[in-house]
Order: sequence, then C-alpha cells, then structure tokens
Amino acid sequence: MPRGDGLLNHDLLPGENVPQDACGVFGVWAPGEEVAKLTYFGLYALQHRGQESAGIAVSNGSQILVFKDMGLVSQVFDETSLSSLRGHLAVGHTRYSTTGASVWENAQPAFRATAHGSVALGHNGNLVNTHELSELVAVLAESGDDRATRIASSNDTDLITALLASQTDVEGKPLGIEEAAPLVLPRARGAFSLVFMDDHTLYAARDPQGFRPLVLGRLERGWVVASETAALDICGASFVREVEPGELVAIDADGLRSTQFAKANPKGCAFEYVYVARPDTDIAGRNVYLSRVEMGRKLAAEAPANADLVIATPESGTPAAIGYAEASGIPYGSGLVKNSYVGRTFIQPSQTIRQLGIRLKLNPLREVIQGRRLVVVDDSIVRGNTQRALVRMLREAGAAEVHVRISSPPIKWPCFFGIDFANRAELIANGLSVEEIGKSLGAESLAYISTNAMIEATTIAKPNLCRACFDGEYPIDLPDPELLGKHLLEEAPATTTTSDVDGVRTLPTGPGGADALRRP
Repeated sequence: MPRGDGLLNHDLLPGENVPQDACGVFGVWAPGEEVAKLTYFGLYALQHRGQESAGIAVSNGSQILVFKDMGLVSQVFDETSLSSLRGHLAVGHTRYSTTGASVWENAQPAFRATAHGSVALGHNGNLVNTHELSELVAVLAESGDDRATRIASSNDTDLITALLASQTDVEGKPLGIEEAAPLVLPRARGAFSLVFMDDHTLYAARDPQGFRPLVLGRLERGWVVASETAALDICGASFVREVEPGELVAIDADGLRSTQFAKANPKGCAFEYVYVARPDTDIAGRNVYLSRVEMGRKLAAEAPANADLVIATPESGTPAAIGYAEASGIPYGSGLVKNSYVGRTFIQPSQTIRQLGIRLKLNPLREVIQGRRLVVVDDSIVRGNTQRALVRMLREAGAAEVHVRISSPPIKWPCFFGIDFANRAELIANGLSVEEIGKSLGAESLAYISTNAMIEATTIAKPNLCRACFDGEYPIDLPDPELLGKHLLEEAPATTTTSDVDGVRTLPTGPGGADALRRP
C-alpha cells in the first residue's frame, strides 16, 4: 500500500500481497485551538501507517461528533467537514485492517454511548485474545446496556470500546471511562497503543510490551499523543516523552495524570525500525533513519559485493542503500525513478498494465545502470514477486549484474501484533534457502543482514525487541491457531481474491467497495 512519502517498496507490483503497516493514532487536548485541523495534519503525517480509512472524533464538552470514511486522510476530509468538527479535544485514526475487513463499519474511531456520556477510541496494534474478549462482551450484552455492548463492527477495537463503556462497580453502578480503563486494559493481550476520549478527557494507553510506539507532546496551550514523533513535528508540538508500556495517561482541565495498569515488559517491534515507521521518527530514543543507515553499513560488512553502483528500491530502502554505499566505497546512485503520484487507487489495473507490473510505479534510468554491476538494497522480502519483477526490469534496462541486499533478516513467521504479512505458507524464506531465493529472483547473489547486526543498528537491547517475524520467538503466549486471524469475528471475509493469468492475486473490487450501499 502506498506510503505517505510516495509509495511503499512492496506495493510496486499491482496486486502483490504485501506486508501492511500498522494503524496510526493521534489525540489532542487543546482548548482554543482548531483541534480537528491539528488532528487532520497529525493523521497526514501518519498516513503511511494505514490507507484504508480515516476518522476524527471531536468533543465540545457536551457531546462527541465522529466523522469517518473509507480512503486516505485527504480524501475523507475537506474544509467543510473539518469546520463542522468543533471542540477542545479530539482523537483521530488512519487504518489498515489487521482484525476485521476493510469496510465502513470497521473504520475508526470506534464510538459508544455510556451512562456518563460517550467514548470514542482509536487503536494501533492487534490483540491476540479477541475471541476471549468477544465472549466477555456477549455475556455483558445479556445483562447490560444494549447501547454499550451491541457489536456492529468486526474488529478488536470495538470490543475494547464496548468493555470501557459497560463497566460497573461492585454495586452495579456504571463507571466512568477513567475508572473503567484500569479494569479493562489488563484484560487485553497483544499489541495496543490507544487514544480515546470521553466528553471532557483525553486518554492514551500502551500495552505492557509496548509493541507499537506512542508518544506524548506539548503544545503551547495543550497536549498531543501520537503514534510517531513525526506527527508531533507537523502540528508544532514538542516531544515530552514516550507513553510507557503498561501506562494509562489522562489529560483534561486538571492537567496530566498517569497510572500504571500493568508491569512494563518492553518488547518493541524491530520491524518498526526496518520498515514501518517514518525515517524522521524517533522510537525509544533512537532515530529510525540513523538505524536504517547503520543497517546498510553493517550489511555491507557482512555481505560485500563486487559492483559499480549501489541503488535503492525507493523509498524505505534508501537509507540502508546510503549506508551500504558509505561502508563499501561503492558509489551510490539513483537508478530508479518513481512516480510519486501513483497512490492508493480503487481502480484495478487492466491485464495489460498488470503485465507491465512494476513499471506503473518505477522506471529504470537506463543511462545510469546500463552495463553496470548493481547492488540493489531493499528493506525486506516477503513473497519475492516484487524483487523478481525488479531484477527482470533492471536486466532489460541493460544491467550487467544484479546483487540484491536486504537490510532485515529473512521473514519466516507471521506477525500477530499489528503487521499483516502474508501467511506463513506464502513467505518465501519459510521454504527456501537464501541461495534458492536468490536463484528464484534471477539475481547473481542475494544476502540478508544478520539478526544480531540488525538489532545492534537499533541500539535497543535484544531482550527489549520483538523479533518474532524473524526468529519465531513470540514474546507473549498465543492462543490456538483457530482463535487467531483477521476475520475471526466474521462469518467470512468481506472481500475475496481472484487469481489472474499472470499469477498475481487481485481484489475484484476496491477495498471498501462492497459495503458502499450500507454507508450512511
């Protein structure tokens, strides 16, 4: 899927089943400011984390208004819609679906009425005990307020929202959101960086492992929480600190309050440093761009190549390619030109365009690469289709040799914490050796960075990183396989795929298209 900075490496081939980013969340408490517009620009900075839907909820102190729809942030909102969202606090969300189909009902923020007002919530991550929580909500639905417990969507976010809205004390009296949150959050297992709000208060919470980033920023007249520090920059907020793993933050007219709802056991996602986060973001005190450049340097030391030119697969492969060139002494060049205006589209490419494949988004600079021995640096390989097409295109443009270098280890295991890789059977590194993968790509050589070198480049201690997609060591226990899966809460996936003659699976309609008649 396309990133906010142009396009995403693995979306270069039309129809390719690619690793999808986690969602992006943003929240602001700032009386006197245009909080809807601040949220809009914050989400714009987080567009790379999800491109299926976007939404903003705003409170004026007496009611919460939610506006959300399918599409990019710039497609969902305009001056008129933002002007209608008036208030002093807001939460926003940009979504890629890791639980539940890509339909309007699953767009966020999720909204619920409560006995004390309303609650709106945005979620970045993925829970692994969704089935358990759905059974708990079903029990509450039999005896509680239907407004609080009726499930209209099919994602784990709505389950959390329903539980927050329906908590009671020992006497059965409804609890407010701030009292309910410490009871609900310890029940959730998996990855969750949350921003949520009632009529008066902004909340932020992060799972005990801190799988997904979440940061706190200060405005001149308020506070901001966001998935990445880059979103603070765009709205003029100064970075204060990260929301700690297992921490609940509340912000209102009385200031900022913090409680620890669970013991911290940091296991931040290593793939955020490799691929997911923007390069201008800092996570756990480490700049992502510097990490990626250092991965390239270490990759050059571990996997040298006799070549004339180092090029990157734009965009997220660029920092590692720069680092590889620096460490190897091989000149860095621009061998590929991208079309920055090919973003997410609901119009499926024709068979002819699919056969042209990668050229829709990248075109080689023949004058630069012709007759040259190339090192092509990319951030990861999932199925291999994109890299295979890229190698073929470079050869057709006259490259003498193509040596592929990957700045992450082989991806062999699925992620259950907010990144939607292909299933394990589709992961090319799961069934083939590195040499066999290189041959399947048509490259002269292929090499990946080692896991230890990748970790060293992040400067984060190995025990504090989740590396499960690389080594299969999941930091928390997982339920039985049949209780995991994107469409667990649905009878069947809302969209299906078809196989074309070129072997590339494509959606028969654009994501979200099937539900068009159900939208209000």
